[in-house]
Amino acid sequence: MSDFNQLSRSIRGLTALVTGAGSGMGCATARVFAAEGANVAVTDADANAAEAVAAEIVAGGQCAKAWKLDVTSRDEIKSGVNAVAAHFGGLDIVVNNAGISVRIAIEDQAYDEAWAKAISVLLTAHQRVISAALPHLRKSKSPRIVNIASTEALGATALHSPYSAAKAGVVGLTRSLAVELGRDAITVNCICPGPITTAMTARISDEHKAIYAKRRTALGRYGSPEEVAHMTLSLCLPAASFLTGAIIPVDGGLMARNA
Repeated sequence: MSDFNQLSRSIRGLTALVTGAGSGMGCATARVFAAEGANVAVTDADANAAEAVAAEIVAGGQCAKAWKLDVTSRDEIKSGVNAVAAHFGGLDIVVNNAGISVRIAIEDQAYDEAWAKAISVLLTAHQRVISAALPHLRKSKSPRIVNIASTEALGATALHSPYSAAKAGVVGLTRSLAVELGRDAITVNCICPGPITTAMTARISDEHKAIYAKRRTALGRYGSPEEVAHMTLSLCLPAASFLTGAIIPVDGGLMARNA
Protein backbone atom coordinates (compact mmCIF):
# COMPACT_ATOMS: atom_id res chain seq x y z
CA MET A 1 0.00 0.00 0.00
CA SER A 2 3.03 2.29 -0.11
CA ASP A 3 1.93 3.70 -3.46
CA PHE A 4 -1.49 4.73 -2.13
CA ASN A 5 -2.26 8.35 -3.04
CA GLN A 6 -3.99 10.02 -0.12
CA LEU A 7 -6.15 12.82 -1.60
CA SER A 8 -7.55 15.64 0.49
CA ARG A 9 -11.27 15.91 1.12
CA SER A 10 -10.96 19.20 2.95
CA ILE A 11 -11.56 22.74 1.68
CA ARG A 12 -10.42 24.27 4.95
CA GLY A 13 -8.56 27.49 4.28
CA LEU A 14 -9.65 27.71 0.65
CA THR A 15 -11.59 30.73 -0.58
CA ALA A 16 -14.93 30.29 -2.32
CA LEU A 17 -17.00 32.92 -4.10
CA VAL A 18 -20.71 32.14 -4.39
CA THR A 19 -23.03 34.29 -6.51
CA GLY A 20 -26.69 34.65 -5.58
CA ALA A 21 -25.79 33.62 -2.03
CA GLY A 22 -28.39 35.77 -0.33
CA SER A 23 -31.04 33.05 -0.43
CA GLY A 24 -31.94 29.54 -1.57
CA MET A 25 -29.26 27.24 -2.97
CA GLY A 26 -26.63 29.98 -2.90
CA CYS A 27 -27.20 30.63 0.78
CA ALA A 28 -27.07 26.90 1.54
CA THR A 29 -23.85 26.61 -0.46
CA ALA A 30 -22.23 29.48 1.44
CA ARG A 31 -23.21 27.94 4.77
CA VAL A 32 -22.06 24.43 3.84
CA PHE A 33 -18.70 25.68 2.56
CA ALA A 34 -18.17 27.84 5.64
CA ALA A 35 -18.99 24.89 7.90
CA GLU A 36 -16.23 22.97 6.11
CA GLY A 37 -13.71 25.67 6.96
CA ALA A 38 -13.62 27.71 3.74
CA ASN A 39 -13.42 31.48 3.55
CA VAL A 40 -16.69 32.37 1.86
CA ALA A 41 -17.45 35.43 -0.24
CA VAL A 42 -21.22 35.83 0.02
CA THR A 43 -22.28 37.83 -3.03
CA ASP A 44 -25.74 38.88 -4.11
CA ALA A 45 -27.49 41.71 -5.94
CA ASP A 46 -29.40 42.24 -2.68
CA ALA A 47 -26.75 43.70 -0.38
CA ASN A 48 -28.90 43.28 2.74
CA ALA A 49 -29.52 39.61 2.02
CA ALA A 50 -25.80 39.00 1.48
CA GLU A 51 -24.93 40.81 4.71
CA ALA A 52 -27.49 38.77 6.66
CA VAL A 53 -26.08 35.45 5.41
CA ALA A 54 -22.49 36.49 6.08
CA ALA A 55 -23.38 37.74 9.56
CA GLU A 56 -25.04 34.43 10.40
CA ILE A 57 -21.97 32.52 9.25
CA VAL A 58 -19.61 34.73 11.26
CA ALA A 59 -21.86 34.42 14.32
CA GLY A 60 -21.36 30.67 14.06
CA GLY A 61 -17.61 31.10 14.34
CA GLN A 62 -16.88 30.64 10.65
CA CYS A 63 -15.35 32.92 8.02
CA ALA A 64 -17.41 34.95 5.56
CA LYS A 65 -17.74 38.44 4.14
CA ALA A 66 -20.54 39.94 2.06
CA TRP A 67 -20.28 41.84 -1.21
CA LYS A 68 -23.03 43.37 -3.29
CA LEU A 69 -22.69 41.90 -6.77
CA ASP A 70 -25.02 42.57 -9.67
CA VAL A 71 -24.08 39.83 -12.14
CA THR A 72 -25.53 41.82 -15.04
CA SER A 73 -22.75 44.40 -14.58
CA ARG A 74 -19.39 43.54 -16.15
CA ASP A 75 -17.65 46.26 -14.12
CA GLU A 76 -19.22 45.15 -10.84
CA ILE A 77 -18.19 41.56 -11.50
CA LYS A 78 -14.58 42.49 -12.19
CA SER A 79 -14.24 44.80 -9.20
CA GLY A 80 -16.11 42.39 -6.92
CA VAL A 81 -14.02 39.34 -7.83
CA ASN A 82 -10.79 41.30 -7.40
CA ALA A 83 -11.98 42.66 -4.05
CA VAL A 84 -12.72 39.11 -2.83
CA ALA A 85 -9.28 37.86 -3.88
CA ALA A 86 -7.57 40.87 -2.28
CA HIS A 87 -9.46 40.47 1.00
CA PHE A 88 -8.83 36.75 1.42
CA GLY A 89 -5.43 36.62 -0.28
CA GLY A 90 -6.58 34.55 -3.25
CA LEU A 91 -9.48 32.70 -4.81
CA ASP A 92 -9.83 28.94 -5.22
CA ILE A 93 -13.49 28.17 -5.91
CA VAL A 94 -16.19 29.87 -7.97
CA VAL A 95 -19.82 28.81 -7.74
CA ASN A 96 -21.98 30.48 -10.40
CA ASN A 97 -25.37 30.18 -8.73
CA ALA A 98 -27.18 33.52 -9.24
CA GLY A 99 -30.44 33.06 -11.11
CA ILE A 100 -33.94 34.24 -11.86
CA SER A 101 -37.16 32.53 -12.86
CA VAL A 102 -38.48 33.36 -16.33
CA ARG A 103 -41.93 32.18 -17.46
CA ILE A 104 -43.35 33.62 -20.67
CA ALA A 105 -45.00 32.56 -23.93
CA ILE A 106 -42.99 33.09 -27.09
CA GLU A 107 -45.73 35.24 -28.66
CA ASP A 108 -45.89 37.55 -25.64
CA GLN A 109 -44.96 41.13 -26.54
CA ALA A 110 -42.46 41.19 -23.68
CA TYR A 111 -40.71 38.02 -24.85
CA ASP A 112 -37.61 39.72 -26.27
CA GLU A 113 -37.08 41.60 -23.02
CA ALA A 114 -37.50 38.41 -20.99
CA TRP A 115 -35.12 36.58 -23.33
CA ALA A 116 -32.43 39.24 -22.96
CA LYS A 117 -32.74 39.26 -19.17
CA ALA A 118 -32.58 35.47 -18.93
CA ILE A 119 -29.45 35.26 -21.08
CA SER A 120 -27.82 38.12 -19.18
CA VAL A 121 -28.38 36.72 -15.68
CA LEU A 122 -28.31 32.99 -16.33
CA LEU A 123 -25.58 32.64 -18.97
CA THR A 124 -23.55 35.77 -19.76
CA ALA A 125 -22.90 36.35 -16.06
CA HIS A 126 -21.30 32.91 -15.73
CA GLN A 127 -18.63 33.51 -18.33
CA ARG A 128 -17.93 37.01 -17.02
CA VAL A 129 -17.43 35.78 -13.45
CA ILE A 130 -15.17 33.00 -14.67
CA SER A 131 -13.16 35.37 -16.86
CA ALA A 132 -12.67 37.78 -13.96
CA ALA A 133 -11.67 34.94 -11.63
CA LEU A 134 -9.18 33.22 -13.95
CA PRO A 135 -6.06 35.20 -12.98
CA HIS A 136 -6.68 34.24 -9.36
CA LEU A 137 -7.73 30.62 -10.02
CA ARG A 138 -4.53 30.03 -12.00
CA LYS A 139 -2.58 30.74 -8.80
CA SER A 140 -4.60 28.23 -6.75
CA LYS A 141 -3.40 24.72 -5.91
CA SER A 142 -6.98 23.45 -6.15
CA PRO A 143 -8.96 25.61 -8.62
CA ARG A 144 -12.61 24.70 -9.03
CA ILE A 145 -15.55 26.14 -10.98
CA VAL A 146 -19.11 24.91 -10.56
CA ASN A 147 -21.90 26.29 -12.73
CA ILE A 148 -25.48 25.84 -11.58
CA ALA A 149 -27.83 25.07 -14.48
CA SER A 150 -31.13 23.16 -14.23
CA THR A 151 -32.87 20.03 -15.42
CA GLU A 152 -34.60 22.49 -17.76
CA ALA A 153 -31.32 22.34 -19.71
CA LEU A 154 -31.84 18.60 -20.22
CA GLY A 155 -35.60 18.53 -20.71
CA ALA A 156 -38.19 21.25 -21.12
CA THR A 157 -41.33 22.75 -19.64
CA ALA A 158 -43.80 24.88 -21.59
CA LEU A 159 -43.48 28.66 -21.23
CA HIS A 160 -39.88 28.50 -20.04
CA SER A 161 -37.98 28.78 -23.33
CA PRO A 162 -35.72 31.74 -22.36
CA TYR A 163 -34.83 29.99 -19.11
CA SER A 164 -34.28 26.61 -20.78
CA ALA A 165 -32.17 28.12 -23.56
CA ALA A 166 -29.97 29.95 -21.06
CA LYS A 167 -29.51 26.88 -18.88
CA ALA A 168 -28.69 24.73 -21.91
CA GLY A 169 -26.07 27.37 -22.72
CA VAL A 170 -24.57 26.89 -19.26
CA VAL A 171 -24.17 23.18 -20.00
CA GLY A 172 -22.39 23.96 -23.26
CA LEU A 173 -20.23 26.61 -21.62
CA THR A 174 -19.23 24.16 -18.88
CA ARG A 175 -18.11 21.48 -21.31
CA SER A 176 -16.22 23.90 -23.51
CA LEU A 177 -14.39 25.59 -20.63
CA ALA A 178 -13.58 22.24 -19.06
CA VAL A 179 -11.63 21.45 -22.22
CA GLU A 180 -10.13 24.92 -22.54
CA LEU A 181 -9.04 25.28 -18.91
CA GLY A 182 -7.92 21.71 -18.38
CA ARG A 183 -4.35 22.70 -19.26
CA ASP A 184 -4.41 24.93 -16.17
CA ALA A 185 -5.74 22.08 -13.99
CA ILE A 186 -8.91 24.09 -13.43
CA THR A 187 -11.94 21.81 -13.23
CA VAL A 188 -15.27 23.07 -14.56
CA ASN A 189 -18.42 21.13 -13.72
CA CYS A 190 -22.16 21.73 -13.80
CA ILE A 191 -25.02 20.83 -11.50
CA CYS A 192 -28.57 20.64 -12.83
CA PRO A 193 -30.99 20.89 -9.90
CA GLY A 194 -34.46 19.52 -10.36
CA PRO A 195 -37.42 20.39 -8.10
CA ILE A 196 -35.90 22.15 -5.09
CA THR A 197 -37.67 23.99 -2.28
CA THR A 198 -36.54 27.61 -2.74
CA ALA A 199 -38.06 31.07 -3.11
CA MET A 200 -38.46 30.37 -6.84
CA THR A 201 -40.77 27.46 -6.13
CA ALA A 202 -42.57 29.10 -3.20
CA ARG A 203 -45.43 30.22 -5.47
CA ILE A 204 -46.32 26.55 -6.07
CA SER A 205 -48.69 25.15 -3.45
CA ASP A 206 -47.51 22.30 -1.24
CA GLU A 207 -50.31 20.16 -2.67
CA HIS A 208 -49.17 20.68 -6.26
CA LYS A 209 -45.54 20.13 -5.27
CA ALA A 210 -46.44 16.80 -3.72
CA ILE A 211 -48.42 15.71 -6.79
CA TYR A 212 -45.61 16.71 -9.15
CA ALA A 213 -42.90 15.03 -7.08
CA LYS A 214 -44.78 11.75 -6.77
CA ARG A 215 -45.51 11.65 -10.49
CA ARG A 216 -42.15 12.84 -11.82
CA THR A 217 -39.33 11.95 -9.40
CA ALA A 218 -38.00 8.58 -8.28
CA LEU A 219 -37.73 9.74 -4.66
CA GLY A 220 -41.23 11.21 -4.63
CA ARG A 221 -40.33 14.57 -3.10
CA TYR A 222 -38.76 17.97 -3.64
CA GLY A 223 -35.12 18.37 -2.68
CA SER A 224 -33.63 20.83 -0.21
CA PRO A 225 -31.08 23.54 -1.05
CA GLU A 226 -28.62 21.81 1.26
CA GLU A 227 -28.77 18.63 -0.83
CA VAL A 228 -27.66 20.60 -3.87
CA ALA A 229 -25.01 22.43 -1.84
CA HIS A 230 -23.39 19.21 -0.68
CA MET A 231 -23.05 17.97 -4.25
CA THR A 232 -21.46 21.30 -5.14
CA LEU A 233 -19.06 20.80 -2.24
CA SER A 234 -18.11 17.34 -3.54
CA LEU A 235 -17.11 18.83 -6.90
CA CYS A 236 -14.90 21.40 -5.16
CA LEU A 237 -12.84 19.05 -2.99
CA PRO A 238 -9.12 18.88 -3.76
CA ALA A 239 -9.69 15.14 -4.25
CA ALA A 240 -12.10 15.86 -7.14
CA SER A 241 -9.11 16.70 -9.32
CA PHE A 242 -9.90 14.31 -12.21
CA LEU A 243 -13.56 15.21 -12.62
CA THR A 244 -14.25 17.93 -15.16
CA GLY A 245 -16.85 18.65 -17.81
CA ALA A 246 -19.46 16.68 -15.84
CA ILE A 247 -23.14 17.56 -16.01
CA ILE A 248 -24.80 16.20 -12.87
CA PRO A 249 -28.56 16.22 -12.26
CA VAL A 250 -29.47 16.64 -8.59
CA ASP A 251 -33.14 15.95 -9.15
CA GLY A 252 -34.39 13.06 -7.05
CA GLY A 253 -34.31 10.83 -10.12
CA LEU A 254 -36.49 13.09 -12.29
CA MET A 255 -34.40 12.67 -15.44
CA ALA A 256 -33.91 8.93 -14.85
CA ARG A 257 -37.61 8.35 -14.38
CA ASN A 258 -38.52 10.33 -17.50
CA ALA A 259 -35.73 9.11 -19.79
